[in-house]
Amino acid sequence: MEGRNAVIDLGYGRQAFGADPAGYHAARPAYPEWVFDVLGERCGCGRGTAVFEIGAGTGIATRRLLDMGVDPLVAVEPDRRLAGFLRERNQDEALEVVVSPFEEVELKEGQEVGLKEGNFHLGVCATAFHWLKEGEALAKVARLLRPGGWWAMVWNVFGEPGRVDAFHEATKDLVGNGPSSPSRGAGDHLPFALDTEARLAALAKSGAFDIIEHRSEPWPLILDAQQVAALYATYSNITILPDRDAVLAELERITRTKFNDRVTRNMVTILYIARRKFTNV
Repeated sequence: MEGRNAVIDLGYGRQAFGADPAGYHAARPAYPEWVFDVLGERCGCGRGTAVFEIGAGTGIATRRLLDMGVDPLVAVEPDRRLAGFLRERNQDEALEVVVSPFEEVELKEGQEVGLKEGNFHLGVCATAFHWLKEGEALAKVARLLRPGGWWAMVWNVFGEPGRVDAFHEATKDLVGNGPSSPSRGAGDHLPFALDTEARLAALAKSGAFDIIEHRSEPWPLILDAQQVAALYATYSNITILPDRDAVLAELERITRTKFNDRVTRNMVTILYIARRKFTNV
């Protein structure tokens, strides 16, 4: 799809980020520590917890989960380049990497490894669930969780609705000429992650969860010109542009000349957690 109001096809997310895994890993911000505090304190994530992760990418969240002692951690990543980077950087015996789109991966029965139905205490997806068909994916997530297990979706969102972001205003025409990521949606809708009414409704509609909660917190991300270019080079709506390199160069120039080589992006981290019902749905 093309045009300012179009949304990038969901299938594009399977290969949109793998051209430069090291660059992606270095440019993307980590998740705030409070996210993992909630996973530990509320969802029981810790040593020996069986976890699966959807869209693990380069392992920004994966590494932190491994540091918490989860075992096993089955990470599903559709892009072989990202999956290879993830495996190379994380040699932990607890980690199993499954190279497949989550929609296509076959769930297993009666096996000790892989995505076994009803085997997991916790499922996690970090800034990736907008690339999936929500209802179908949640149904599959529920099949993987044990009764009483938890599902967690977290996003680092670039931009806080209702709050002026000077750099965004200065560059929105430059970066907004192509289709939008499904994380942003079309037109003037709320970002996918921050549309709490829709996300909570989807979780409730699945019929699989008896406790559903969310928490969000804003925070500043401060970048120099090189960091701006490196970060925007990881955006799907930039990588899809035919003049990608020229756009990145202009973003870097604007940062230096109009923002004195210092940009503050208004960030929001939002976490949704939901507990799997103890009874069958």
